[in-house]
Amino acid sequence: MNKKEQFKDLVIKAFGNLEFSKKSAREICDQNGFTQSEWKSIYNNVLRKIKTGKAVYTFEPDHVFETKVKKPTDEVVKKEKKKVLNKDWEVLNEEVVKPVVDETAKKWENIAMAAKDSFKESPTTFSLIPKKDPQYVSWGHFKDIKSILESKVFYPIFVTGLSGNGKTSMIREVCAKLKRDMIRINITVETDEDDLLGGFRLVNGETVWQDGPLVVAMKNGAVALIDEVDLASHKIMCLQPIMEGQPIYLKKINQLVTPVEGFNIVATANTKGKGSSDGRFMGTNILNEAFLDRFSATFYQEYPSVAHETKILKKQFSLYDIVEDDFVEKLVKWADVIRKSFKEGAVEDIVTTRRLIDITKSFSIFKDKMKSVTMCLERFDDETRDSFADLYTKIDSGVSLEDLNKVEEEVSFEEDNKEEEVPF
Repeated sequence: MNKKEQFKDLVIKAFGNLEFSKKSAREICDQNGFTQSEWKSIYNNVLRKIKTGKAVYTFEPDHVFETKVKKPTDEVVKKEKKKVLNKDWEVLNEEVVKPVVDETAKKWENIAMAAKDSFKESPTTFSLIPKKDPQYVSWGHFKDIKSILESKVFYPIFVTGLSGNGKTSMIREVCAKLKRDMIRINITVETDEDDLLGGFRLVNGETVWQDGPLVVAMKNGAVALIDEVDLASHKIMCLQPIMEGQPIYLKKINQLVTPVEGFNIVATANTKGKGSSDGRFMGTNILNEAFLDRFSATFYQEYPSVAHETKILKKQFSLYDIVEDDFVEKLVKWADVIRKSFKEGAVEDIVTTRRLIDITKSFSIFKDKMKSVTMCLERFDDETRDSFADLYTKIDSGVSLEDLNKVEEEVSFEEDNKEEEVPF
């Protein structure tokens, strides 16, 4: 038996008369010792000629959900000869094909039925409720989002704002407080329907259906946290019916999934789905307006107020049994001055709440305040790093708020003079 015939037999054993993907075909070849050159030959001379859709193939033209196959008559069996799909298949003999259609169909019917019921009746084997963070400080839109998720009304929301200001942690802590199941889905430009809704996976040598995270959330009445949604491509549009609170039809297993009460969608992003004009968030995309319009509400997350951020840092220090109220006050003042300068366009970078928390961690390790600050600043270009470090040094030496305003002007002047002078 040549490799083409071997591949065909392996695929029919795994999928019967149903469609299969290029990825599944490659996995079958890898598991059965096909070389790279043999795989290329299979792809060029077999798969391309049995293609039925985008990256979808089948050896039989039957409908993908057809499980009942009419038993051939004895007369048909006697006359039926081994068929070839194209001229590249070698016909070795005129052997009569044995009536194995019923056996194959029955096997696939069992697989399909098992796939349809997977995750449907069996509860998850682990808790989807996030663990509560004892150091968390609620602020901003926490109460409003808590009210929405507590109501269990399907009301998808879009939370946007600059990086490192607690968008994702806020949703996680709301769910932890309400003891609500939550599934976090991190989006990339490669995320597609298979990643979100589910697909066939090779498990212990058998092809089985596995629900995607959105489907698991629907079946469990959980909150689906779609993180960094503005990195998505047009493939995110497969969620349209779900965004309307409607059931979704899983065509691969002929199953209609209806969302359980309490299911909701929360998306987070650094932009409002219109892309990043200043290049700060490279990779973000312009999302389809019809998709964005399906969010019932949009919340813009600012950085915490001075009072809230002070409380956040003190709680973080308490995690390491450290009391550094003076250090906390200076860090918060320092970050606040930089953020005001950023809003006015005086500087191009910003110190986030996440960065301040990292400074507390660094201090717990090195016990050196200035080292902790400078380590936080190394991600910036040299001029910005030195400018921010100098600003902290002035704050640490006891510069008043009035003098800080002058410092802001100095920082602004330094940034403006980064551009090269044009000779007359």
